[in-house]
Amino acid sequence: MYKIRTYNQISDRGLRRFPMDKYVIGPDLVDPDAFILRSHKLHEESIPETILAVARAGAGVNNIPVPEYTRRGIVVFNTPGANANAVKEMVAAALLLGSRRIFEGMKRVQELTGVSDSAQMAQQLEKEKSQFGGSEIAGKVLGVVGLGAIGSMVANMAMEMGMRVAGYDPALSVEAAWRLSSQVEKMESLDALLRVSDFVTLHVPAIEQTRHMIGTTAITRFKPGAKLLNFAREEIVDVKAVVSALDQGRLAGYITDFPLPVLLGREDCLLFPHLGASTAEAEENCAVMAADQLMDFLENGNISNSVNYPRTRMSRNGGFRITFANENVPRVLGKVLSVLADHDVNVIDMVNKSLHDMAYNIIDVETRPTTEIIEKIAKAEGVMHVRVI
Repeated sequence: MYKIRTYNQISDRGLRRFPMDKYVIGPDLVDPDAFILRSHKLHEESIPETILAVARAGAGVNNIPVPEYTRRGIVVFNTPGANANAVKEMVAAALLLGSRRIFEGMKRVQELTGVSDSAQMAQQLEKEKSQFGGSEIAGKVLGVVGLGAIGSMVANMAMEMGMRVAGYDPALSVEAAWRLSSQVEKMESLDALLRVSDFVTLHVPAIEQTRHMIGTTAITRFKPGAKLLNFAREEIVDVKAVVSALDQGRLAGYITDFPLPVLLGREDCLLFPHLGASTAEAEENCAVMAADQLMDFLENGNISNSVNYPRTRMSRNGGFRITFANENVPRVLGKVLSVLADHDVNVIDMVNKSLHDMAYNIIDVETRPTTEIIEKIAKAEGVMHVRVI
């Protein structure tokens, strides 16, 4: 039986994916094989010796100490794209709210006093509505920074709403490129995108390279009157630089899902309470994807959508399966294959993949490897974690 420790409230639809005859699921399990969580912070949590994988039901993994888990050979999964539609729809709302002063107008209606009938109310609102005028987004340029699962959906959505779209992503994958409308203008640099965009929306992960991507220098490149949308991660934007730019009129507005005290009370800011992926559908989609990825890894050793290990998949070919993680250095795989050859173990099929400093291997063999064989593989220089499935 595999043990899955849960954190946060995970959608029942996702948890029901685990067969009851193979899995025990719960928040207080001792010696778990895997974690599944949403926003719970694991940085201060002890790491059980038994843990093999962590699945985050969401895209960001800044609540997980990924480097430490990587050193221990623990695979960290996320669920990119599972909540993409929810975030896309929130960006659509943000674009409309940021251009039409809809929120201010609705607020004014609720504040009306001293009106006794509908005719009087209509007359009063007719006098005041000019102060809530805005502009249409059709024909405006939306700059999309990051063209992954969410960014590509946002770009395509904006095109359908009549906007022109400029996109920038230095790490655009082939898969993402296929999802993207051919009418999106690919920009060669962030600076080039900022100079032409009326609205800029961010859809990149929070990593060291993207921390304060939008800061003092970047803001000087913005087109006059442009507005910035951040529904990705708080750390991507230097909020102090944004406030300074708003005060000086270099930015016309900031719309974000990550409110901070310094932004409160500003008419040029629209603040959302981190609602981007807060839909029942998104939570279900994330939970289902997280559960499926954990099961495929625990039962077959396959890896998909991991942030610290390479995508590695191989169909079962009969026999027994050995998986191992290792430092991405020469001759490690050769040493492991030598161990198998020395013990007359025939290899049926195998796959080896690498990502940065890490490598991962799946080897199917005809006979069950003995404890002695596994111990020798585990002791090979560079090998970090070995499993027999």
